[in-house]
Amino acid sequence: MPFRPRTQRAITPQHRGRFPGFDVLDQAHQWDDVTAGVVLARLALPGMLSFFTPAEVGVAAPMLDLLLGQDEDPRVPVLALIDERLTRGETDGWHYDGMPEDGRAWHETLAALDDDARRRHGRGFAELSRANQARLVQDVQDLADAGDHWHEWLAKRVWSLWTRYACTAFYSHPWAWNEMGFPGPAYPRGYLNSGIDAREHHEVADHRNDDPVPFAQRVERARRADDDLRNGRAGE
Repeated sequence: MPFRPRTQRAITPQHRGRFPGFDVLDQAHQWDDVTAGVVLARLALPGMLSFFTPAEVGVAAPMLDLLLGQDEDPRVPVLALIDERLTRGETDGWHYDGMPEDGRAWHETLAALDDDARRRHGRGFAELSRANQARLVQDVQDLADAGDHWHEWLAKRVWSLWTRYACTAFYSHPWAWNEMGFPGPAYPRGYLNSGIDAREHHEVADHRNDDPVPFAQRVERARRADDDLRNGRAGE
């Protein structure tokens, strides 16, 4: 297929996945031309960003990696997908009262995160260790959980802005579909085998039986324990 070298089959973010050998692009010939064009364009994003400045990229790129747990390549190009979306003015069609429109909100909240880094560590967010970057991002989530403000905005609304765009971009990409075994748009192909544990002929069985939810719960407990230690509440 011209849009995919033979050596680049079944790519998943960070080479992690539960469906070995599954490649959603094997189904591209089943999609109508418009759908195929939209999906395949996500594999060939422009190298230059248009919306974010170089300084903002230095803040946004590691922040998005932290939000999505993308620690190594291959990464879903989330920043480029968000940049393309904001360049085109493709927002959710609404924004919170008390928050600017999404494009301006991205500019201002990235500047605020960089300001936090400079006030706390004396240098920009891009120059910090990953651990210190993670702590600054975690502080925003903690304020969101508490219903408090971060800078001039409700933290939960900033957190919503970042995570909405990050997750929408990540899960729009074929590599993420490979990771979770999603066979892509069903139009005009449709489905034949509906039901629990029923698969289409092109789908692959999950090769792991572990439930990812308990792992996520363990991570959250560890995060809370770390907060308790930092705040002197151990043993309470």
